[in-house]
Amino acid sequence: MALFGLFGSDKDMSVGAFAGRESATDRAARKDDQARSRRAASHRRAAVRLDRKVNAEIDANRDAERSGKRGRGWW
Repeated sequence: MALFGLFGSDKDMSVGAFAGRESATDRAARKDDQARSRRAASHRRAAVRLDRKVNAEIDANRDAERSGKRGRGWW
């Protein structure tokens, strides 16, 4: 479709200058998938960090109970 000769037809554009290029819809879908993947990976890393922190606190409390030094300060 041509609008007063200012724009070429879709066929001409698909064969010519835009041949082999990713469509805007495909690009948006790819970018969305990448963003979802990054967000999911970030959440997984945060969960692992939190698990390690909690486990370290549990281990520290267990060690303190075993050695009998829980809550007595520096002496």
